[in-house]
Amino acid sequence: MRKIAFLLTTLAIVPSYASDIDFSEAYIMRDQMKPNQITLGGIQVGEESTQYQVDFLTDENYRLIPQLEAVTAENSDNKQSLWHIYKLLKSRKWVNLTHPFDGDIPHWKGFSPMTTKALYTYDDGFLVLEYCHVGQWGTHIDPPAHFFEGLRTQEQIGVEEMLLPLVVLDVHEKVAENPDYQLTMEDITTWEAKHGQVPEGAFVAMRTDWSKRWPNQDAMQNVDDKGVAHYPGWSMDTLKYLYEERHITASGHEPTDTDPGVATTLDDYSLESYILSLDKYQIELLANLDQVPEAGALVSVTWPNAKGGTGFPARVFAILP
Repeated sequence: MRKIAFLLTTLAIVPSYASDIDFSEAYIMRDQMKPNQITLGGIQVGEESTQYQVDFLTDENYRLIPQLEAVTAENSDNKQSLWHIYKLLKSRKWVNLTHPFDGDIPHWKGFSPMTTKALYTYDDGFLVLEYCHVGQWGTHIDPPAHFFEGLRTQEQIGVEEMLLPLVVLDVHEKVAENPDYQLTMEDITTWEAKHGQVPEGAFVAMRTDWSKRWPNQDAMQNVDDKGVAHYPGWSMDTLKYLYEERHITASGHEPTDTDPGVATTLDDYSLESYILSLDKYQIELLANLDQVPEAGALVSVTWPNAKGGTGFPARVFAILP
């Protein structure tokens, strides 16, 4: 069985004796002639307009086993409480999409390793560590100001851009055959044929499974004997489609760069530059994309609220449907 949940308003009204009804083998149906009435297990349960949180267990035949909780003044603030949504989300699987970081992790070729210094120790009564690292360290945000003066710094990105629908474009099998692989329009149209249009405002992640090479810097950079790096990246036509036609909020990937390794070897960062020029942000060095579905999940993307910040380690996680 699988569990589904939603709100029913003016549909499911359970009177005071509802607790005495056995719903363990119930079916739910809606009378086309009486749109404000539903029947549970053949028992009419009301027409009065009341809002209920309804959780169901359903089998492959869509037999529903409901658990109903009225939204009342006692358990919601004037029926505007979001606590029932929290209860639902808490019941789902949460997946960390962030690498832990220290001084010895994969990073962009121009950066020095992070250092850590103990300013106070437990002998002093508490432990305080001083971390010294570049903004773009570990799983991190690149805000628009990373490339463009005058565009948004990280504290200027609103919190409404930090909880988004998660779209995962899975090309890991193609990358296994070709480490220089770049995302194609066919990859996107294939996704949309399966799941529908990429939702407006989404966070789109490119799954390559490159993060499985973490924390080996050499494996992540994958440089050949001629000094050319080989790792996957986006492409300009796919980014333009996603940002300009589907109006996504942000994007992210597992390698150190938006652009493929063969381009960054030549210091070509035109794809990252394009994203940031739109006053959009991106996340680099994502982890565990193999543990989330292609569609239906939510992603939380957060980072410290550093004034004037042009990059910082981020904490990213997904909530699965």
